[in-house]
Amino acid sequence: MLRGMATVSFYADDHEAAKTWYTEFLGIEPYFNVPGYSEFRIGDYRHELGIIDRRYAPAAPDGPGGEIVFWHVDDLEATVARLLELGAKEYEPITERGPGFVTASVVDPFGNVLGVMTNVHYLAVLAERS
Repeated sequence: MLRGMATVSFYADDHEAAKTWYTEFLGIEPYFNVPGYSEFRIGDYRHELGIIDRRYAPAAPDGPGGEIVFWHVDDLEATVARLLELGAKEYEPITERGPGFVTASVVDPFGNVLGVMTNVHYLAVLAERS
């Protein structure tokens, strides 16, 4: 039933600041912008990362938490270091989960949890599609 991740939405009190921060981290401009919403297409499958003004959020959590989407990265340590350099705070340190599965997560400056990982299954799926 679930065919694949389509869009991840992150909310921020300051939409413009969040858009600027993610532009800096990702190294690309959003491909779509309207007042209160910006969208980036990222990764091997061009998944969508939406940055949304928090006033459009369905509920306002008291702090970071809930589900975490983990994005595969080629260099986990360098990615985490870059996120921390840009002002993110460690949520969960780099942790080996099993052979070929290493995760970490940070809280961006806008209160969203961003997960990153190295994942052998992701690499295997990517290799099958080549």
